[in-house]
Amino acid sequence: MGMSAPTTHIKVIGCGGIGGHLARNLCHFLHAERRPCHVTLVDGDAFEERNRGRMRFATLENKAVVLARELARAFGGGTLTVEPLPEYVTPENVGTIVAESDWVLMAVDNHATRRLVGDAVAARRDVTLLSGGNDGVELDRHERGTYGNVQVVRRANGAWLTSSLTAFHPEIESATDKLPTELGCADLVQQGAPQLLFTNLAVASAMLNAFYGLLQEDAAYDEVCLDILKNRATPITRSIG
Repeated sequence: MGMSAPTTHIKVIGCGGIGGHLARNLCHFLHAERRPCHVTLVDGDAFEERNRGRMRFATLENKAVVLARELARAFGGGTLTVEPLPEYVTPENVGTIVAESDWVLMAVDNHATRRLVGDAVAARRDVTLLSGGNDGVELDRHERGTYGNVQVVRRANGAWLTSSLTAFHPEIESATDKLPTELGCADLVQQGAPQLLFTNLAVASAMLNAFYGLLQEDAAYDEVCLDILKNRATPITRSIG
């Protein structure tokens, strides 16, 4: 008998507006492809009634727990396993969450978490990070919530194959916001700007496109910038020299 393929470990950080679309379609694909994968859903937040306009969920429990239960029921039991990690990413647990040879798919709404995960990626020899987000609807700043981006960050054998998460994003490198664990309940509500369901879906789709491109060894870009109002997605490739 031939040797079975090794299990790929995928961490989905953030199970809300973008992460819900991302995780459902990712697990559907992995199940259909019969790829041996273990998917860990990471989120310390709980669903709330005010989320229903852009998220789909069954109960008002922790997002990672609710989503993992749904996906394990739909797609588990074969080559795919799904488990929840109902925690925010912190300096204490990030080294476990971002492990060697992992695929990390991050869909969070704060720069502090992005920087923390980006630093953990920089400390690994082999890891792939796909980070997706959007600007949210902030009318006082004239942001309509139609813009999003996806960064592709890769390290292999201790060297960068792409630019780092922060190299061309000073807003992440010099993050002025705080980790969710450093905020009170009222601050958590205020930190995330309202988002459009369609933008969340577009960002999740762009992340999945990048994931598939990397599987096919045909994703030669560092970032994708998109605007759903313009129906436009633009890949960007940067020199790491």
